[in-house]
Amino acid sequence: MEPIKGKFQQSLSFKGVTIVLLTLCLLVPSTMIQNLIEERQQRSHETIEKISDKWSQSQTLCAPLLIVPYTTTQLDTKNNPYKEEHVLYVTPKNLKITAALTPEERHYGIFKAILYKSNLHFSGNFGDLDKLKIEKSQLHFDKAYIAVGLTDLRGVTQNPSFTVGNKTLETTVGKGSLFSVEGKDERLTPTKTLIVELKNALLADSLAPSFNFDYNMKLNGSSSLNFIPIGQQTSVVIDGQWQSPSFIGSFSPESTIENGHFKATWNILSFNRDIPNTWSDDTPSLRNTSFGVNLIETVNHYQQNMRSAKYSLMFIILTFIVFFFVELFTSKPIHFFQYVLVGIALVLFYSLLLSFSEQVGFSWAYLVASAATISLITVYLYSLIHQKVATLILAGTMILLYSFLYIILQLEDFALLFGSIFLFVILGVIMFVSNKIKLNQTTANPETEA
Repeated sequence: MEPIKGKFQQSLSFKGVTIVLLTLCLLVPSTMIQNLIEERQQRSHETIEKISDKWSQSQTLCAPLLIVPYTTTQLDTKNNPYKEEHVLYVTPKNLKITAALTPEERHYGIFKAILYKSNLHFSGNFGDLDKLKIEKSQLHFDKAYIAVGLTDLRGVTQNPSFTVGNKTLETTVGKGSLFSVEGKDERLTPTKTLIVELKNALLADSLAPSFNFDYNMKLNGSSSLNFIPIGQQTSVVIDGQWQSPSFIGSFSPESTIENGHFKATWNILSFNRDIPNTWSDDTPSLRNTSFGVNLIETVNHYQQNMRSAKYSLMFIILTFIVFFFVELFTSKPIHFFQYVLVGIALVLFYSLLLSFSEQVGFSWAYLVASAATISLITVYLYSLIHQKVATLILAGTMILLYSFLYIILQLEDFALLFGSIFLFVILGVIMFVSNKIKLNQTTANPETEA
């Protein structure tokens, strides 16, 4: 019974089944590697949030709005008059914004956050103010003020300079909120408001038909700078030094990116955005109309690590198939435990890649991790079979596989196409080689029988 059992264990079927079972078992550590990547990525996000909290969050601005309180006289059910207090919001007729960004990188250990300083200049005018009328209401122009909404007041580094006509007015912090932004927990968070009282720049009880304004602000933020096109005609120009700006939001700009410097221009008309020219009391939803620039990292190594880890099953299977063919062609048996060691080495490649990419970047980490893995498995195979040709075939196959994976990770639009073609070619090669094994066995049988 022992010789029969030994022949069965050395049969192709038994070896194939054990390799399949081992591959399935190695899916467990592969999944653990993916969980580790997600954990490190989450820690990176938390660290970036800590840095941003001490500096300032990403900024969204809605500026400026003219706000005029007014009193409406109403009649109750007994025809007795009573008064209601309201506010009227008036958007600028023309609004021009220029923003100069100076990005900075701040490190906390091995993690990095993208911050920026900005110089903002708002200019424009409010027009047709003499036509502001509300039925059965009295507008209190002597209480009118300008409101500027922004996400995080900690980013304001000096008292903003607001000029109406030839008068410079003081800016203070208001109590209300012009709009809300989506916070970390995906809940809407009210923004902060700066206000400029106009009583020192206007007549006691009236407004000029139009007046110009000029507003300068130094503002710090992190990751992104966004604007809401509150003007009836809004022009925004953002320029700064950054290799890979991402233009986000509801409107696309005309942009140029050269030698690490970018410039983006938006021109938005009143009928381009769903914002009324005037409204009373409740501010309409403004958060979905914002646009701006996001200073993203050129390469996110955590995303590339996760993408590479998803190919782990393919690498394990193809490497085991090569080992299996080498074992058959050379008649050098490879023990099940030795397959286990090779599988562990293949999985540890992704751990090496993750740890090195946090230190030296993804490209260099990939070179180091792949070279170490290929060298280890190649030397180990040679120590088992002592045949140079078979060892070189394995080394060439692994170099091809890891080179293919790196190319796929650099591609985005064509990754699926190239990946599908490559796998189809690999399957054809495996089918051809397996057929040769079958032919060798059938041609060898007559000689054995003779």
